[in-house]
Amino acid sequence: MTLQLSRRDARRVAVQAQLLAAPRPTDLDEVVRHLTLLQLDPTAAVAPSADLVLWSRLGSSYSPQQLEDALARQSLVELQGMARPAADLALFRAEMARWPGPEPLSEWREDLQAWVEANNACRLDILDRLRMDGPLPSSELPDTCVVPWRSSGWNDNRNLRMMLAQLVERGEVAAAGRDGRDRLWDLAERVYPDDPGIPPDEAATILNTRRLRALGIARARATVPPGEPNHVGEVGEPAVVEGVRGSWRVDPELLDRRFTGRTALLSPLDRLIIDRKRMAEIFEFDYQLEMYKPVATRRWGYWAMPVLHGDRLVGKLDATADRDAGVLRIDALHEDEPFPKATATAVRREIADLARWLGLELVDR
Repeated sequence: MTLQLSRRDARRVAVQAQLLAAPRPTDLDEVVRHLTLLQLDPTAAVAPSADLVLWSRLGSSYSPQQLEDALARQSLVELQGMARPAADLALFRAEMARWPGPEPLSEWREDLQAWVEANNACRLDILDRLRMDGPLPSSELPDTCVVPWRSSGWNDNRNLRMMLAQLVERGEVAAAGRDGRDRLWDLAERVYPDDPGIPPDEAATILNTRRLRALGIARARATVPPGEPNHVGEVGEPAVVEGVRGSWRVDPELLDRRFTGRTALLSPLDRLIIDRKRMAEIFEFDYQLEMYKPVATRRWGYWAMPVLHGDRLVGKLDATADRDAGVLRIDALHEDEPFPKATATAVRREIADLARWLGLELVDR
């Protein structure tokens, strides 16, 4: 049977799945295990995205040191720019083992395989150096490629960067922490748990199930973006959302729960809104990350944070953490529609809590 959902139903499922309803969760490891990942983006106009995601769930009891500690003790590990529970690496090991992918290979995959094979001596040099001295930053790894990497321009001659990316895909090298802003690399066998890989088809089903639990509602199939997919295959239950074209898959366990909303300030990379198409369809929210736009063309700001109130996205907070001056500067609070008094009070309370968590004085322009 296909479930019939209103947009409000769909929003509430999505908000609860992302741990953004009341009451707040309390344990970092449990939060990441449920969400399945944290995007480790270094942009820190307010705070790094991963820290904002955890703060918006855990509240001001969360300290960024907790995330650093989890990565250091390897209860969380970094894979392709995402922090994931170490136990989940078993879901990716079989896919790594059959790099560059299942047959038949696309032309692009064939070219990639040929490039790595042509530079196999460089691959072995990197592995040998890490075996002797790892973990190391990329600046201390050899680039002995004989065939340069060629692309449309962005990655031309970035041989080492591209080789490391393929060694991660192959499961030979892993991110092993950071030294300041420099990512450290080591042999994957020293970083990843020594768990047997799960067959790819079984792993795909498990990942889809976990992804739907984290998203609440998603498309069965969708265009695959860079990073983590947004689709969930045939897991969950089929559903349609009133006023939205097409079919969805939904986690039915979330439909009968009592919904108690709260107010949250979200990272622009938050999983609730990172799928902009789903965001527009379900939340009817107009938003873009504008950090790459010229200043004159921005509507909401460099790192404008979407504002969640209950089950609605109601505005954007344009704020900057000026750590030298010791202030969190509020450049603008964009209200999609004028806030009722209760909404305005709740949003201002959350902004004040953000400033306290950052250890900064709140300053309105």
